[in-house]
Amino acid sequence: MTSVNAILRYPVKGLSAEPMARVKMAPRQSLPGDRALAFARATAPFDPAEPQHLPKAHFLMLMRDEELAKLSTRFEPVRRHLTITEGGVTVMDGSIAQAADRVRLENFFQEYLDLQERPRLVEAPGHMFSDRAEKVVSILNLGSVRELGRRMGAEVDPIRFRANFHIDELTDWEEFTWPGRQIKIGTATVEVIDPIRRCAATTVNPATAERDLKIPTFLMENYGHMNMGIYARVVAAGEVATGDDVTPVS
Repeated sequence: MTSVNAILRYPVKGLSAEPMARVKMAPRQSLPGDRALAFARATAPFDPAEPQHLPKAHFLMLMRDEELAKLSTRFEPVRRHLTITEGGVTVMDGSIAQAADRVRLENFFQEYLDLQERPRLVEAPGHMFSDRAEKVVSILNLGSVRELGRRMGAEVDPIRFRANFHIDELTDWEEFTWPGRQIKIGTATVEVIDPIRRCAATTVNPATAERDLKIPTFLMENYGHMNMGIYARVVAAGEVATGDDVTPVS
């Protein structure tokens, strides 16, 4: 039976994942707290008072800033506290509710990435800094990842694909037959939209920050597409926990 292997959210766009044991899902919403924060480039036209979806090039991101992969982050939503570690050592932390701490965090990333201008830590109630304007969740078939790794002759870490749900015990690439179908995941129901076309962020090794695997190029040359994982919108509320069943219902 296909089941949920892992639930992951990414509180800060471009930074590390936080595993979740369970999550409550609401219609047409993302995972709570997923991509709720971002570090916008100094020239990004993001207005928190009137938040609009912007392309990822306006933010710090792995596709351009591979050094971000060396960092591990933890965000505590109640305290509004962000902790950044490298190699197990805390290199920066602060409360994003405090103006002085926000500046310290921004200064850290300017220095860490050797940027000419200081990025801005941005957020807006209800806004998600996703690669899509619509609030969605992403689902990754671990069988497809393993099959890709076999073809490449390398171990491919699923974290490269930054998905919300890792599912297992599914036929390789079967998820690409799901667009337009509704899927029961835990007690929630999602409608699969389309496959996720992959970019150069997936070339970055999440452990070493090296660009060591040309995944988009390999996918295109060997499979005729650059897709891995699927996007879905939540259509019926429910709760999902690791180990829950994943079943197509229509």
